[in-house]
Amino acid sequence: MDWVIALSDFAAAFLFVYGLKQMSSPLTARRGIVLAGYGMLVVVLISLLYAYGVEESATPHLAVNLSLTGIALALGLGWAWWKGRTVPITAMPQMVALFNGMGGGSAAAIAAVEFFGGHSRDPIGLTVTMLGAVIGCVSLSGSIVAWAKLDGRMRKPWRMQGQRFLNGIIFLALIGLGAFLVVKTGGINTGIVFFVVALALGVMVTVPIGGADMPVVISLYNALTGLAVALDGFVLQNPALMIAGMVVGSAGTLLTLLMAKAMNRSVSNVLFSNFGDVAIEQQGEIKGRLKPVDASDAAITMRYAGKVIVVPGYGLAAAQAQQKLYEFVKLLQAASVEVKFAIHPVAGRMPGHMDVLLAEVGVPYDLLFELDDINEEFKTADVALVIGANDVVNPAARTNKSSPVYGMPILNVDQAHQIYVIKRGQGRGYAGIENELFYADNCNMVFGDAQVVLGKMVQTVKDLTSSGISVQAAA
Repeated sequence: MDWVIALSDFAAAFLFVYGLKQMSSPLTARRGIVLAGYGMLVVVLISLLYAYGVEESATPHLAVNLSLTGIALALGLGWAWWKGRTVPITAMPQMVALFNGMGGGSAAAIAAVEFFGGHSRDPIGLTVTMLGAVIGCVSLSGSIVAWAKLDGRMRKPWRMQGQRFLNGIIFLALIGLGAFLVVKTGGINTGIVFFVVALALGVMVTVPIGGADMPVVISLYNALTGLAVALDGFVLQNPALMIAGMVVGSAGTLLTLLMAKAMNRSVSNVLFSNFGDVAIEQQGEIKGRLKPVDASDAAITMRYAGKVIVVPGYGLAAAQAQQKLYEFVKLLQAASVEVKFAIHPVAGRMPGHMDVLLAEVGVPYDLLFELDDINEEFKTADVALVIGANDVVNPAARTNKSSPVYGMPILNVDQAHQIYVIKRGQGRGYAGIENELFYADNCNMVFGDAQVVLGKMVQTVKDLTSSGISVQAAA
């Protein structure tokens, strides 16, 4: 039995690592996810097999435990499968936050079983258990708050005077409770208080954070979940858990740092600054005016352009207009227009949101370019088409030192010869400030729902094509 468990742990670890390697390329990402999923399936099955190796005193409860495990697996698999199949792309970020929270909660539950079950009483084991419990609880409650914010159930950040000081007190109290539990090795009531305080810390840290920072927060909690799982794997002496946790934790940490860099902010600034409070006050007055145009006029300009760069944002996802966009792009390509997509690292509401959105409708990966790879090409673009993006194209990040987004790497959309921005209204982006790009001389606004606007653009280009064919036939 032991050799079967050891071999299965090795197989699961290999699938995790190899699957992550496959996820590094859009061409093989789907295969990598499937392979990592098989690795998780191996871990679950081997955990059931491991139950037969428990002490003889526990065997009378084996049937009951396996029955409860079967029910939990059926409920979890059924709900996850259903949500995964039915979730719209706009709700993907909150689903990711919720699933990540469940991972943190599972890690906290394992730590609770280890503590309250008295399985580990040596100081090192208890310390690691308590640390895993704290991180898992914070990830669980914090991810639930992130889900509520992204799902529109918490409209505004909740802030109060002295909130950071209160969070510091909660954190110190948590350290004190953990140390007491390790030294005294027990205390059910104190243990319950410890877990409740850890959950409260996750809530208190997350509720002040604004919606603009949620992608970084989700990534950070993903890293914390991986760390909690790795710590639980150490306590249980389970190699598969340790490897899976370390892979998730390291990948999540790197992604968090990359996203914070893309916003020109530190992780501590994301967590502990009230970013949106002073945004409007600091911006100053913007010169110029908004210049609306009709969708058909913008479509005609792009139809006869040589090069068009498309910048997708969350507004594209909200309107579910990705299919219409790709239809429009294919019409431009058929007219010998060069079309590329510029993807900003924090466009949308989660890492890779725009990549997933465009891949959903079959946009070829070789048309997608990251910020560093395409920024210099805006100078040679006849038209830049911005759909629902705001802060990631604001030139104030380069020129206005008083702007809250100053220093943030942006897409150089303002350098294109002509810019069209599809936007539902005149509202501000996540940063809470007006976009200087919209007032530029070479920028025109196409107001309306992206689905409707792109539909008009598609029809305009089709009409131009059909009329062109008719003229040629008459000649």
